[in-house]
Amino acid sequence: MMLRRLLGTLLATVAVMGPLGACAATPAKPVATAQASALTEAARVADWQLSHMDNFDYIPTSQFRHDTEAPRDWVQAAFYIGLTAFADASKQPKYAEAIIAHGQAESWGFDHRPRHGDADATGAVWVWAAARTHDPAKLVPVRARFDAVLADPSTVDLGFEAKPPEGGQPYCQARWCWSDALFMAPPVWVALSKETQDPRYLAHADSEFWAATDLLYDKDEHLYFRDSRFIAQRSPAGQKIFWGRGNGWAYAGVVRILQDLPKDHPSRPRYEALFRQMSARIVTLQGEQGYWPVSLLEPQKTPETSGTGFFVYGLAWGVNHGLLPAVQYRPTVDRGWKALTAAIEPNGKLGWVQRVGAAPDTVGPDDTQLYGVGAFLLAASEVSRLPPAGKR
Repeated sequence: MMLRRLLGTLLATVAVMGPLGACAATPAKPVATAQASALTEAARVADWQLSHMDNFDYIPTSQFRHDTEAPRDWVQAAFYIGLTAFADASKQPKYAEAIIAHGQAESWGFDHRPRHGDADATGAVWVWAAARTHDPAKLVPVRARFDAVLADPSTVDLGFEAKPPEGGQPYCQARWCWSDALFMAPPVWVALSKETQDPRYLAHADSEFWAATDLLYDKDEHLYFRDSRFIAQRSPAGQKIFWGRGNGWAYAGVVRILQDLPKDHPSRPRYEALFRQMSARIVTLQGEQGYWPVSLLEPQKTPETSGTGFFVYGLAWGVNHGLLPAVQYRPTVDRGWKALTAAIEPNGKLGWVQRVGAAPDTVGPDDTQLYGVGAFLLAASEVSRLPPAGKR
């Protein structure tokens, strides 16, 4: 804890940006200026979060503060995944040092749930650290964890049902039966396969990803249901319920798989087709302010930054890697990025992040969470790589 407190103190910064209301009233920055400042804005947000990793009093106890405080669980993992991308993009050693210090403090380990996809997420940070430091010893816990799954893979039905009578997690969560898991788990397996050159991890991720997608992906709307409970549900307005962040998790998960998937892998065309199909749908759902709503088919709902961050990340990545034409997608990225930066408070805190949940919910300007910061850092890292606006 002392190590993290020291890191947080060293990394804290004084921000200079006005509040959300003031930002919204300020004339829009030229696109080129906003693009050039992406890493600067990300540093402000990252530094605020790193300076608050020892005290989460700003999160009400009723909003999963206990989960937030768990250093090996998915909430912190999502932040550190974003921080790895930002460390690579910014090339500032202090961010990589913070990640390595976190891994050392946790002995590169995992939480108590050996098969839960959320608990896999921190493995992505450990794989990144092992690759960066050329130290395969950091991979011992993640390999042991995944090898145990491969030795006895679950075949439980992917339908999301009530928890067992004795309590615990729903049965199906021994597999990836909810859209969040597509960000948390398969990218780790694919990255580990790339780092170790062991094809078993990739084969498992590929099989399980498509099993979940076959169930949860709506082939008409080109969006994911959060889990099987939502397939038949409808909103009070009669709409299908597609959670903004739930789709952000899945969409960003596809991007992270593609980043490490071999170019000649037989499933790559299928992932790329899914990515393009989702991208084409996502751009039609952006709100006038540049945010995506908490419920994607109900644009009157409040704006939200974690889903928006994941969508901006994926769209910018697609433009940068030639999968999406810039002339068609860059304006959406620019509007989304402007919205994200408008949600930064003067001290660097990111607001408008929906609390931990499984469905669209209320969100306010003061609401923040680690995974929202992670999504912001992923977005900033890709926005910083976009070509100047005149070179679209």
